[in-house]
Amino acid sequence: MLRGKTAVVTGGTRGIGFAIVRKYLENGANVVVAGSRQETVEKALAQLSEYKDRVMGIWPDLCSPEKVAAALDSVRERFGSVDIMVNNAGISSRTNLYDYTLEEFSRILDINIKAVFVCSQAAARIMKGQGGGVIINASSMVGEYGQPSGCGYPASKFAVNGLTKSLARELAKDGIRVNAVAPGVTRTDMVAALPKEMVDRISAQIPMGRPGEPEDVANAYLFLASDASSYVTGIVLRVDGAAMN
Repeated sequence: MLRGKTAVVTGGTRGIGFAIVRKYLENGANVVVAGSRQETVEKALAQLSEYKDRVMGIWPDLCSPEKVAAALDSVRERFGSVDIMVNNAGISSRTNLYDYTLEEFSRILDINIKAVFVCSQAAARIMKGQGGGVIINASSMVGEYGQPSGCGYPASKFAVNGLTKSLARELAKDGIRVNAVAPGVTRTDMVAALPKEMVDRISAQIPMGRPGEPEDVANAYLFLASDASSYVTGIVLRVDGAAMN
């Protein structure tokens, strides 16, 4: 579904991000794994050795326009284009409001929204010159419903939703589609580390009766990156098993 395309996936070294990377490679894309540190990127690349001719790693500061632009230039030098930009990198917290520091709040907004802006801008500049492309942002079901503590995370995802819808309207004329994916509870390392009874309790509240798997979410990213969604832009696609219906 993505043969001949080049995708950049931030936060691509583990969890949902790594599932997206593998799904894109399986569907013929060249994929760039972007991580926070060289060692985590190299560890991820080691697990993708069968795709070594179609995968590379980068680890720029995602909040630096200059470093992101230079990293994407290196991608174009290697693969010739940047067709798909997946802004998946993100951090969360569960700190209550009374103990929340401005530093913690700012750190979450930096990674979860400022980096999305920086990477989207850099990618869009390249995509416009190519005649089009796709940007997909990581939202969350709490970006619609909020959560009982850790207000910085849902606030950042509300912002991602607004940025996604606005950029979709602004960039459509340049052939660039912009969408977001909003996962529900997904069986990442964080969920896998929870006690079984807690996972069972969470699952009981989901109409489909289970947490999502990273591949469930990766399939949504595949659809939105492919030509199968060529008339889809400006949406926040929920992948949550109807958890919040």
